[in-house]
Amino acid sequence: MKDRKIFCLNNISRVGTGKFRKGYTLVDQMEEAAGVLVRSQDMDDMAFPKTLRAIGRAGAGVNNIPLIDCAEHGIVVFNTPGANANAVKELVISGLMMASRDILGGADWVKANAQDPDIQKKAEKAKKNFAGVEIKGKKLGVIGLGAIGVLVANAAVDLGMEVYGYDPYLSVASAWNLSQKVHHTALTEELFAKCDYLTIHVPATDSTKGMLNKKAFQQMKDGVRILNFARDTLVNDDDMAEALSQGKVKVYVSDFPNPKVANMPGAVVLPHLGASTEEAEDNCAVMAVEEIQDYLDNGNIHHSVNFPDTEMGICQTDGRIAILHRNVPNMLGQITRALGDAGINIAGMQNKSRGQYAYTLMDIDRHLTDEGFTNLQQIEGILRVRKIK
Repeated sequence: MKDRKIFCLNNISRVGTGKFRKGYTLVDQMEEAAGVLVRSQDMDDMAFPKTLRAIGRAGAGVNNIPLIDCAEHGIVVFNTPGANANAVKELVISGLMMASRDILGGADWVKANAQDPDIQKKAEKAKKNFAGVEIKGKKLGVIGLGAIGVLVANAAVDLGMEVYGYDPYLSVASAWNLSQKVHHTALTEELFAKCDYLTIHVPATDSTKGMLNKKAFQQMKDGVRILNFARDTLVNDDDMAEALSQGKVKVYVSDFPNPKVANMPGAVVLPHLGASTEEAEDNCAVMAVEEIQDYLDNGNIHHSVNFPDTEMGICQTDGRIAILHRNVPNMLGQITRALGDAGINIAGMQNKSRGQYAYTLMDIDRHLTDEGFTNLQQIEGILRVRKIK
């Protein structure tokens, strides 16, 4: 196996980087890297070296990576869905408590009166200012039932809440893992009207941007408590400020500070702590490393966000080639014809597409010659050809 150079844009857990097999090397510069590991570093304006084949995002969100630009350069981008789900779930449960009881206000009162010799006596009078409600028996709406949303919904059921879930794209895996006690709703309007608490767990897309807005708030119960540990852009800040001032929203707990949200009366704002645990960082790093290695060594794709997932295990024939290309008619025909002209028989193949891009992974009965490799590269619409074996 050729030496695989890996560059870390951020500090990546050593538990993860320690999983690289013999032949992989961590380098200090990206210029000759075959793979990059990244957490939150913005890559939008970066120039990618021709050697770069894979980017592993140690986390779920990929808004810091130019996905289309990467695809056009034949770079597969991976993320690590579910690796940090438990960390976020635990913080969401903490958010439920902070939305229900003024825990932070009570702690701040104690700090402010720490030097008062009568603090114990005065605390008995002051505590009524921080009284709250219990979550048991209350209705919680979970918008988005992916890895995190399912864990939150199940945990809330265990805490005695009546849970309603909304996800029009519910996966089979999520459905299997979701508690049978969670009520599934087909409309957000139904969820808004019923629930005392709402927590949102959907990706940031054009269709979800600002989905919690004035119109949505008008459909909710008075005094609803809202939690956002997903993405800041899912909530319209101006509309949230108005809803808080009018009492429509009782408490807004957000993990995304900005000047507007940080100064909202009634908002509890955390410094983006969602996945900031040692365990989550380790889990994400391990998963990203395994994804990059399997792609570079075997051509298999798992959890890519710009190319289709494809699995053919370890190559058992004399050769394997991986072709990233545009999803256009007759592409597969041109590829197989070029291999046939080179006298190569296809022993096994997977061809999958995702939007405007596609991936073809082939096991062949002999090594691809340099001439055959060049002929494949010259097909219009081919983005990258790799000899795996």
